[in-house]
Amino acid sequence: MSTDPISTIVAKNLCTGCGACAGVFPSAIQMFEDPVNGRRPVVENSIRGKRAAEAAVAVCGGATGDWSDLQCQDDIDADWGPVSSVWQGWAADPEVRQSGSSGGAVTALALFALETAQADGVAHIAARPDDPRLNQAVISRDRAGLMRGTGSRYAQASPAEAIKEIAAGTDRVVFVGKPCDVASVKRVSQTQPSLGDQIPLTISIFCAGAPNLQATDRLLDRLEVPKQARLVDLRYRGNGWPGRMQATWVGEDGTEQTSEGISYAEGWGKILQSERRWRCRMCADHTGALADISVGDPWHTPPADQSEAGQSLIVARTEKGQKLIQDAIRTGVLIATPQSRDVIERAQPNLKNNHGAVWGRTLAMRAVGLPAPKTKGQRLFELWLGLSTKQKVQSVLGTWKRILRERLWRKVSISEVAK
Repeated sequence: MSTDPISTIVAKNLCTGCGACAGVFPSAIQMFEDPVNGRRPVVENSIRGKRAAEAAVAVCGGATGDWSDLQCQDDIDADWGPVSSVWQGWAADPEVRQSGSSGGAVTALALFALETAQADGVAHIAARPDDPRLNQAVISRDRAGLMRGTGSRYAQASPAEAIKEIAAGTDRVVFVGKPCDVASVKRVSQTQPSLGDQIPLTISIFCAGAPNLQATDRLLDRLEVPKQARLVDLRYRGNGWPGRMQATWVGEDGTEQTSEGISYAEGWGKILQSERRWRCRMCADHTGALADISVGDPWHTPPADQSEAGQSLIVARTEKGQKLIQDAIRTGVLIATPQSRDVIERAQPNLKNNHGAVWGRTLAMRAVGLPAPKTKGQRLFELWLGLSTKQKVQSVLGTWKRILRERLWRKVSISEVAK
């Protein structure tokens, strides 16, 4: 096994799969899809590869999460990262709203940045045309491009691979990704200021973790997609809030068929979430504290049924993020009403508990000599103390059970891979 630092991060279960290392050093590091371990970097076995990996550690947000530079003014900021303002609303464009995971706010804001010449492109994730089970990093420069990425993609994704294309040009590109992806892109901006200037804005989705390819295949089995069929589309959400999980395929006779679909609750709750990678379970930022804007579901006001038009919780974290949101509302791109800054906890009550549980999980891992991500600038111990006694015990004992069940002491090895 390679002894370079990026391969070591992968082997120790600390990699988030963001793709930043491959985006910055594409000639020596590539991302591959392991059906079990997720989308992970593989370093070229050469002196060039080792040197690239040594330099890439500076842009890796997997081994260490750092909130030290964030301006946290009160308890709300300390729990969630900077929360300047919050709105609940939706995209004024009915097609964007209907197609989006919740209210279409991410797509609406990204499109607004393009149409007002605040950016030349938007880096985001879309399904691979040749295999919709998988994701690819793309840069869209118009509405049609953005629309191919609407709806959540509950599968492994490496949007920071787009850094390769951003660095090759001079365009200003808005970056859209998960909290871990944004964390690594921020590190890129800090280590390479000129490249940081090309990423004028970051938007994070709320995230509860990314399942592996095996989970996707189980979902397809549940949707009764024939093994020999050619998959042409896989929707996890959208077309309502939260929408149904549904697949479209071409059978051996050449006819296109679409599954009846299953509910979000069944697809995520009973099939996908159990295969989230261990690094996701050690995540201490599910809402994108390091982004300029964060967007998630306002589950405290749930839809009456899955066909209902969606709504988004929209969080401004920086001045430039707040300005973009306010301008989008003022010009009618977004329809949104202000919310109290503490609404995130009401909308996503489980996430605060998850952050607290990370401290217990970290304690459990280190107590048996296993590595865990480092966190800086977060009060995870205080959040852990706020858990119930049962939750505290579960965070530790549950981790030890998982260590035994999943054999977390074994080094992660990327083997059965596909680009």
